[in-house]
Amino acid sequence: MHYHGYAWVGEKKTFDDESVRRPPPEHAPPEGIDAALRERYRNAVADFPATGVPPMQTAHWLMKPAAMVRGTWEEPKEAGEWLGLRLAEFAPRFASEADREAARPALLVGAAVERLTWGGDVSLGHYLNGTVFHAVALVTCSPNRSGPELVCPLM
Repeated sequence: MHYHGYAWVGEKKTFDDESVRRPPPEHAPPEGIDAALRERYRNAVADFPATGVPPMQTAHWLMKPAAMVRGTWEEPKEAGEWLGLRLAEFAPRFASEADREAARPALLVGAAVERLTWGGDVSLGHYLNGTVFHAVALVTCSPNRSGPELVCPLM
């Protein structure tokens, strides 16, 4: 088992668009189905793998291209250190005063390491000043508990 890190910063409006955050269904809609539904399917096929916007389900990061992986670690503690660095990097810009408190990142990192230890995934998001959203995720790979059928993007 190992862990991949993912990060995204962008407009909250983009993050709120669930259509780019959901993978396409397994099968295309049959002919004769509403043209708008077929168009949504085509868009999902094109947009989901191409966008770095966080997926609705954390495990679905594994469906994205390997180029979106920001780091890979064998140990939960190493992945947690990366998470801590990402949080420290953006903490001064967190919109919530409570999220900017000095002890908060350490608590989040500790909880993340614990979750990774038993094979869980971690997904955190913070509003930044203005209309920007920061998302960071650590995804357990080979296998993933919530998506054991998902293949490692680096294999």
